[in-house]
Amino acid sequence: MRLDKFLKVSRLIKRRTVAKDVSEQGRIWINGREAKASSTVKVGDELQIQYGQKIVTVRVDRIADTTRKDEAAELYTLLKEEARPKENIIDWE
Repeated sequence: MRLDKFLKVSRLIKRRTVAKDVSEQGRIWINGREAKASSTVKVGDELQIQYGQKIVTVRVDRIADTTRKDEAAELYTLLKEEARPKENIIDWE
């Protein structure tokens, strides 16, 4: 399944166009490699997604073309959620 579609179906990102934009910005990795929206996602893959100031790591457990909202979380397992290191912090004091 395409990465952008998986992110939408799993509700990790709400819209497929947003998933495409995020991947084009280089903020998604599959198994440690930068991923494009058209990259293929398979069961067992680890995805790292950068949301603003945090990085979420999930493992793909199942692939489905559609899901209900309450079933979406069953498609992946949350492995890690960490704060992104702050870079170029300006101290105004």
